Amino acid sequence: MKKRKNIITVAIDSPAAAGAGTQAKLIAKHYNLLQLDTGRIYRLIGKLRLENPDKFNYLMIRNKIKNLRINDLKKKGLLTDKVAVSASIIARDKKIRDIVLKFQQRYAYNPPKKYAGSVLDGRDITSVILKDAMFKFFITANIKTRAKRRFKEYKNQNKRISYNEVLKSLKNRDKSDRLRKHGPLKKTKDSILLNSTKLSRKQCFLKIKTIMDNKLKLNGSI
Repeated sequence: MKKRKNIITVAIDSPAAAGAGTQAKLIAKHYNLLQLDTGRIYRLIGKLRLENPDKFNYLMIRNKIKNLRINDLKKKGLLTDKVAVSASIIARDKKIRDIVLKFQQRYAYNPPKKYAGSVLDGRDITSVILKDAMFKFFITANIKTRAKRRFKEYKNQNKRISYNEVLKSLKNRDKSDRLRKHGPLKKTKDSILLNSTKLSRKQCFLKIKTIMDNKLKLNGSI
């Protein structure tokens, strides 16, 4: 695969609701990077599965991914619990993961020239998608904190769901992410661990920024 030279690549892995998506957006904005929420790709396919139970197949997925644009991942309807469960199921399929892998790496290594690089967040970014990323982070938080954050998100969206339901869903998702055969969630040895349990969004970002700025200065990038 042809890769753009001298770009910033950031890989972030995390369990659900640990704050990786928020940090990826902040990083993207500050360093002018293309941000790709890889989990939304699987949610998009998971939604496709729910909407086309009888016609859902690999050809349909390939065609969807082939014509996929970043803005498609921002559409409504991808953040429901039902879609999340469906996404978790299809993410276990190696053929689907291989199809998605090509899309992810194309945008990661060849972002539009208006961007200085890319930042991807998901479950297997540091271990599979961007093994050679310039920066690799593993962001986590305790399960109760993550459940409270997700519950608050749902309340702001006027969704009828209890805290205990959210907690149970996250526990199931964590187990599924860790134990799946292909692309399981794990911290790589060269990833920097960040626990966001007691950190605000700004505090977490400033830790990341300090790490990135120090390395970029050494490389003469800033």
